Amino acid sequence: MTAYSLLDLVPVVEGGSVAQALHNAGDLAAHAESLGFARYWTAEHHGMTGIASAATSVVLAHIGSVTSTIRIGAGGIMLPNHAPLAIAEQFGTLDALFPGRIDLGLGRAPGSDQIVARAMRRSLNTDPNAFPNDVLELQSYFADDGQTGVRATPGAGADVSLWILGSSTYGAQLAAMLGLPYAFASHFAPDALMSAIEIYRRTFRPSAVLAKPHVMAGFNVFAADTDAEGALIASSQEQAFVALRTGNPRQLPPPVEGYRESLGAQGGAILDHVLSCSAVGGPAKVAGEIAAFVARTGVDELMIASSIYDHAARKRSLTITADALRELAIAA
Repeated sequence: MTAYSLLDLVPVVEGGSVAQALHNAGDLAAHAESLGFARYWTAEHHGMTGIASAATSVVLAHIGSVTSTIRIGAGGIMLPNHAPLAIAEQFGTLDALFPGRIDLGLGRAPGSDQIVARAMRRSLNTDPNAFPNDVLELQSYFADDGQTGVRATPGAGADVSLWILGSSTYGAQLAAMLGLPYAFASHFAPDALMSAIEIYRRTFRPSAVLAKPHVMAGFNVFAADTDAEGALIASSQEQAFVALRTGNPRQLPPPVEGYRESLGAQGGAILDHVLSCSAVGGPAKVAGEIAAFVARTGVDELMIASSIYDHAARKRSLTITADALRELAIAA
């Protein structure tokens, strides 16, 4: 059975607030837990008015407090923004609060523009080995092997599951070399998906934490009771994506009937490409599109992304998604 998990960027909707977004995140995580989702992940983004997950470890502490069994984690922490020791301490604290439930996905992009990146860490390291070295340093803190000369407290000996994230083949190569699970951001950057999976599986080296490759892929789902309603609720994410790509990031807007058609052929084609790893529509259509993606990629796990304006509609989408995945597992 393909496992399924949830990526929540804690969207701030137009007319809403950060406080409401964080409240919704807790409610959504508890709902996902009740539906059998394996993980709830959120991600580090900065300087974006429509995303409330910048202080990722703080958000995860909130999520942990309103759930009890689902794994919670970062998908991801952009390691170039931070000293590895600080991340070891933050996620070591989370492991102490919620033992055996913490994931830490690591990315090498800043999660923002260069101005914000400088504000985060004051200087940008252009050394191509900086990210792998930071990952190794972080592993050393959790292993408490003394190699750094500094003991992370909390963090030393913490049971934190490390993942490598990526939207190119670079992360696939690093994850394979280190014997770590790998998550590909195909929900917004699908181009290198198949080549990254192939490289990761072919070059994977078993490690103390993982005996065989484990691939997760991001996949958008906008599910509703009818195909037309599914297309409508997807339009909020489509508008937000166009705004981001044109340099005008915004809060998540309400859905607009016929939005994709209003962009014309070229605009619609851009969205079709960028959001190609998506299922949009009613239960049957969504189930078929999820099944086709899993068959094409052979992924071990799906990371479901679904930024939907209306919170109740978003919870309904997760319910339909979970039902579809359970039916696919029974059919298999």
